[in-house]
This record gives sequence, C-alpha cells and structure tokens, in this order.
Amino acid sequence: MTNRAGPAGAKGPSLVLRPDGHIERWFLEKHAKYTGHLYGVKKTLFEAVSPFQHIEIVELAHFGKTLILDGKIQSSEDSEWIYHETLVHPVMVAHEKPERVLIIGGGEGATAREVLKHSTVKAVDMVEIDIMVFQACKKHLPEFNAGAYEDPRYSLIITDGRALVEALSSRGLYDVVIVDASDPIRGGPAYLLYTKEFYEHVKALLRPGGLMITQAEDVSTLLFESICTASIYRTVKAVFPITRYLKCWVPTFDSEWGFVVGSMGPDPAALGPDEVRRRLAGRGVKGLKFYTPELHKSLFVLPKYLEELLEGHPDARVIRDGEPLYVYSEE
Repeated sequence: MTNRAGPAGAKGPSLVLRPDGHIERWFLEKHAKYTGHLYGVKKTLFEAVSPFQHIEIVELAHFGKTLILDGKIQSSEDSEWIYHETLVHPVMVAHEKPERVLIIGGGEGATAREVLKHSTVKAVDMVEIDIMVFQACKKHLPEFNAGAYEDPRYSLIITDGRALVEALSSRGLYDVVIVDASDPIRGGPAYLLYTKEFYEHVKALLRPGGLMITQAEDVSTLLFESICTASIYRTVKAVFPITRYLKCWVPTFDSEWGFVVGSMGPDPAALGPDEVRRRLAGRGVKGLKFYTPELHKSLFVLPKYLEELLEGHPDARVIRDGEPLYVYSEE
C-alpha cells in the first residue's frame, strides 16, 4: 500500500533488538507513544531507501513474507487475503457491472488480483508512485499478485496518484476507485490521499453510480490516541452522498482494520446474501478464502462504541490539504 509524492525523509533501519537465536532480529512497530507490536524477523529479503520511503520485505515468524514501508506493516503472507478481499469485493459487488477500475497504491499486486476475479472488469489501472516497491514485490512476493501482472486487462502506471487523479478529474472514467495507500505519515508519500480535496477529485473521476473505497487505519487505536479512522470517515462523508464504514480482523496487524466506502448511488450495506451470491456467481468469482455472501452484510455491522466514535469523536475532523492528519510515527 503506497502512493503520493511528498518530502522523502529517508528512514533508517527498523528498531533492532537482541535476537533470541531463532530469529535474525526483532521488529517493533509503534502505534502510539507507549504502544506497539513486536515481531520476530527470521530473514530480511530486501531493504532499501527509495526517493519516497524506507522499504523492507522480510520473513516474519508466524506471519511469513511481509512488506513494511516506513516502519509500518502493509501486507503479510499469513493474512493479506483477509485485508484485500475485504478491501475489494464488498465495493465491487455493490456495483451492478464494474468495468473500469482504478487502484491507487497496491504495489504488492494483491488488490489487482482480487479485482481481476470479476469477469465484468475490462480494464484495471494500478497507479504506483514508487517503482522500487513494485519491482521488489514482483521479485520477492510473486504469490501476492498471483499472475495479475500478466492479465491483459491490467495496466501499471508509475506516477503520483494524487496528481493523476487531479489531471483526470471530471472525466467520469471509472466505475470503482480503490485507494490502497500506505499510512498517512508525516513526510511520507501518502498523507494527501486522505483529504477532502482528494476525495472530491476521486468523486469527479467516477461514472454515474460509481463507488470509492479507502483503507482507513486501525480501529482499535481509537481507544487510545489515534483519531485517524474517524477523521477519514468524516472526510469521505463530507464529499459522498452515501458513506459506509466496514471492518475486519487482520491477524498480522493484531487488530480490526477499517475501510470507508463513498458511493454515488449503490449502498453496499443494503445488499443481502442472495444478491451478493448471484453477482459473484455471474462474474465467475472464485478462489475466495475470507469473503462470502453471508459475511458481506455483517462487515458493515458496527459495535455501539465504534458508531459513537465515528460520529461523535471529539477530536475527529474533516481532513484538508492544508490541515493533514498523520498516524503516529517516530521521527
């Protein structure tokens, strides 16, 4: 998950602690000043600093091969399919006939893999800002794209996703836009992919009845310091006539992960299992490991505390270009 040009701010290696003899090192991903997750790295497959970010591909104990950008885990072999099936299929089935899809970020290729399972799709454009991420994932994580790069419907565009969306704005080119961007880190490549101005350009890029979905950060950290997911929800809601929030548990993240849909017509939360089943079967969608027709509607069912935080978090706000919002990261 990565995109959007910004100040490079080259990062050094991840925090290294004393290994225990079975692993190469410990990797600490901090979520707030006093909270984080600790992972054992069995082997480092790739590490480099691109003009945009610090890139690592490692093999984690228990979680397998994993992409890490600027010290934040993006995808792991263990459970990337849970994240990517939730990101892609609820919004794809909500559209009656999605033919053209834009993916912003998604350098691992897993988002494109899931989109291309829908036979209605005629073209998928994946916009990735960092060619080094794409090349490293293609070499070290080929199972993540699972042949998507060879599909004739797939096109790769190496450029700034925000700039491309602005350049194409108001043309009504796509049925679905999927924002699979990395975390909004201060000085990182993605923080301007979460603003009201950006979503307004995305809205203008959609055909009538089109939908957008964006990853919306860790749900559980709402209970601590993060206001990011509530602010993303409110920002999308300020732009689109229909806004829905959904979530799923991702084992590698050790948390529930949020997603926000902005729709120009279809309500994905209103689809029942019979209609979801009909659309999946009609499009020949196969090979799903997480998403099911029965699961679809439950993804949008939120606990009371989360409903209240999304609508009433005292510190959440509409994110703007001039007032961006960042997740926690150590400088």
